[in-house]
Amino acid sequence: MASADIAAAPVHSGKARVNKHKADWRGWKFMWPFALVFVFVFIVPIVYAVYISFFKKQMIGGTKFVGFENYARLLGDGQFWSSVGRVALFTCVQVPIMLCLSALMALALDSMKLHGTRFFRISTFLPYAVPAVVSTLIWGFVYGAKYGLVGSLNDFLGTDIDVLAPSVLLASIGNIVTWEFTGYNMLIFYSSLSTIPHSLYEAASIDGASEWQIVKSIKLPELRGSLAITVIFSIIGSFQLFNEPSILQNMVPGNAITTYYTPNMYAYNLSFSGNQSNYAAALAIVMAVITMAIAYIVQLNSLKEQMK
Repeated sequence: MASADIAAAPVHSGKARVNKHKADWRGWKFMWPFALVFVFVFIVPIVYAVYISFFKKQMIGGTKFVGFENYARLLGDGQFWSSVGRVALFTCVQVPIMLCLSALMALALDSMKLHGTRFFRISTFLPYAVPAVVSTLIWGFVYGAKYGLVGSLNDFLGTDIDVLAPSVLLASIGNIVTWEFTGYNMLIFYSSLSTIPHSLYEAASIDGASEWQIVKSIKLPELRGSLAITVIFSIIGSFQLFNEPSILQNMVPGNAITTYYTPNMYAYNLSFSGNQSNYAAALAIVMAVITMAIAYIVQLNSLKEQMK
């Protein structure tokens, strides 16, 4: 009986039983610092902007709830749609040029036939490390028809070229943005190409594939995923265009860059110069919706292309 009782007694291993149904909050504890910063820096400002967009400040009566009046006014605002059309044109022209240059540079780096690869990679990425304000000031002095490099070329060649004229001003701004971000996008493309096994290139070479066939059949398909990312980032950045035209505004003769040259400039001037922060908040919300819709469409198209 004694031996049977001993055999029937439960054996305690010394380890506490783990309740599998109990939630483990340890991972969430590590997330709290980021979550708090994210809520107060990102979520709260958006909610507040949506909230104040339904109000209007008046000289008499103070702040008044007006519902969707600011949004209705925005739909009929010619200056707003003029700025949207301008950045849309900027996006359709500048983004493809910039991404084509980035892809060509990445392919050149990946070809292993480019001398001074490290210097080339660093020098092309360096403009991205320069603040946008400094880059715009540098290019503004280069563009100067009276005091800059363009002015010196005009004196030397006897020409009268003005790259800050209203007819070509948007292209000049596009050149600055292209100079700033081509190297950044090039590194994204180059990172994608670096993941391709070299055995694929060797097998293609053994099969008699030319360099162009390797690029067309192996390298370019690999760039589809990174291309979608760079297109989305570039579209968002183009619709947020502010620093370059804002800095050049004081360097361009006349009134070529208006207060509503881009949507962000229009919102800034409405809020800080026109004392219309409620209307500016409605403008910002509408621009956010437009940008997200375009980015979502681009993402859907890229997913469809990758699934083919």
